[in-house]
Amino acid sequence: MSKEYRVALPWTNVYGLARTLVALGTAGTLAASSSETLFRPVATVGEYPLCNSTMAASVFCLSPHNATHLSWIKWACVIILLITASGFLPRYTALPHAYINYSVFSGIAISDGGDQIALILSMLFVLPALGDTRRWHWQPPPRKPPITRTTRVLALVGISGLMMLRLQMVVVYLQAVIAKLPHTEWQDGTAMWYWGSNLDFGPAPWLDWLVAPIIATPIGVALMTWVPLCIEGFLAVSLLLPQRLRWWAMGAGIAFHLSIALMMGLWSFALAMTGGILVLCLPLGATMRVRTHTRPESEEPQLPAAAKEPVPPLQHR
Repeated sequence: MSKEYRVALPWTNVYGLARTLVALGTAGTLAASSSETLFRPVATVGEYPLCNSTMAASVFCLSPHNATHLSWIKWACVIILLITASGFLPRYTALPHAYINYSVFSGIAISDGGDQIALILSMLFVLPALGDTRRWHWQPPPRKPPITRTTRVLALVGISGLMMLRLQMVVVYLQAVIAKLPHTEWQDGTAMWYWGSNLDFGPAPWLDWLVAPIIATPIGVALMTWVPLCIEGFLAVSLLLPQRLRWWAMGAGIAFHLSIALMMGLWSFALAMTGGILVLCLPLGATMRVRTHTRPESEEPQLPAAAKEPVPPLQHR
């Protein structure tokens, strides 16, 4: 008696959109920062790019350390990242994407949490990309793929990579909540007063007129402190929730990271985390569908946004 195993196809535009957001975040960091800012001495660390131990594998260590060469390499990386973000040939752009993110994480002087999570996500995106034969990652997966042993293995590897990505996002948000709770400022609801008043991480001048009155009131600063904790906790347990609640978790998480980007300017971090949230909260194998034409009034209206039905899975007996 044989058993039947069903594996959803990972090659959808959901994982494609996540790749695009992560690549755009890294491209934005490189394009918007001068070579003098990215590559400079850092106290107690040394002069970037650091080219010792495993960091010598960085693309920025492949040429002499002078501003001209580093600038050319930087813009070459931006071009490759933009090609990746366009969705062109995901099978062949996945490894360069991961390598560039490794080089950025280990080779620039202004790295932050966004570069680290972008590196992890881009490495995990390599697994579904191995079997992605589409020309663009926006295209729907084949409805009737050839049922071969290779296809089954690649589908399983790809889904496994996306599952590991989901677990990574859960760990990130769980650690974020656990790390904050022991601190008195997060317990009593005053933490965001300190962040909002900080000259380096506080809101930009054009936004300060809105944030300052909120953090000046006890209720306002408490809400700005505790609501992020609730959202992070919501995302940390999202895999245990039914899909209808994951939609809410996804919306809250994206709004939360957009707020961080607007307030603190951490756009690469926000884009990387948004890409991870999409994979975390949307069903595996689901495809986002956008209406491209107007249907006659006599026909039933289409559901907008993401389709709830996953792509037909492969079967293995």
